[in-house]
Amino acid sequence: MSLSLPADPPRARSLTRVVPEMSAALNGGSEWFAPARSAIVWVIDGLGVSNLAARAGHARFLSEARTKRDAARTVFPSTTAAALTSLLTGVLPGAHGIVGYRARIPGTDDVVNMLRGWDTDGLPLSFQRAAPLSATLGRPFFAVSRNEYARTGFTAATLGDAEFHGADDLDERVRVAADLAARHPGSLVYLYAADLDAIGHKRGWESDEWVAALERVDAAARTLAASIDRGTGVVVTSDHGMIDVPRHRQILLKEGDDLLEGVRLIGGEPRLLQLYSEPGEADAVLTRWREAEASRSWVFSRAELEASGLIGAVDPEVAGRIGDVIVAARAGIAYYDDRLADKAPQKMIGQHGSLTDEERIVPLIRLGAFA
Repeated sequence: MSLSLPADPPRARSLTRVVPEMSAALNGGSEWFAPARSAIVWVIDGLGVSNLAARAGHARFLSEARTKRDAARTVFPSTTAAALTSLLTGVLPGAHGIVGYRARIPGTDDVVNMLRGWDTDGLPLSFQRAAPLSATLGRPFFAVSRNEYARTGFTAATLGDAEFHGADDLDERVRVAADLAARHPGSLVYLYAADLDAIGHKRGWESDEWVAALERVDAAARTLAASIDRGTGVVVTSDHGMIDVPRHRQILLKEGDDLLEGVRLIGGEPRLLQLYSEPGEADAVLTRWREAEASRSWVFSRAELEASGLIGAVDPEVAGRIGDVIVAARAGIAYYDDRLADKAPQKMIGQHGSLTDEERIVPLIRLGAFA
């Protein structure tokens, strides 16, 4: 490769181990966390360590609670569908098969949204190939999230038979999570908040709106710490961080563009393209993209991705879901297929999915019995 892929440090903590380590802590056997009677994992979607550090003054509680070692590496691709599935199954994308935001159904020309395709495109629950931790850890497992996620296919595929509790207000969700943990010793509670990510995509993480949302999240974290009983341990983490990409940093792929030659389908997302080539064209597509984009993106083949270990051992039935060529933005850019009639995605500012530390290093803040 013209550019080597960034390797995770040998001692880096992986998002895949967070929930198993929390479960082990309930038996006093975790390598990461102190013993606890019950545990809550709170995923604040879209909050990377870099984002939190840059706005520490607006998140004083979380910033003061976090130490330098309170960080983990999310999976690659650093996108919600892949990361939440890994968090809730304990395995990397090569095993569970949710390999990006949009991925090809092998043997077809269908590139399906991995968050919503269960409900819009008829993805079977078995498309997610790993058993949810809610079914394998042998503990009471609860999920507390917005009501709209209660019956989605993605929820079913990743949380299995976990008992779902819906609340649209964040402070109410925090109170419900604390109450469940207190009333069910030995339980694990998954708490989810998506507002920061949604605002980041629309306005950018450097916007005033994002800062205001961070302040609300920080206040909720303070409330959670005050609401839990003495035996409850809490881990505050995220699925990915975020980078702002202004309009002038977008790379628009237009009809007739040389980079589209030999490309049959485009999956992934703006900072992590997965290119599915025409038969026999994969090597040519790889060469063409490397020559044009290697100065600002990592460009590599599916085989090179598998060899890197970034997504773990790849199940044979998963391999065809991964692009023949992967383009992971290294600079502050994003790629868009401008041939598409729908230009709405080009309005998105906050982005993620690639291999940069800003996108992949997330908090692992310990509260309560874990502090």
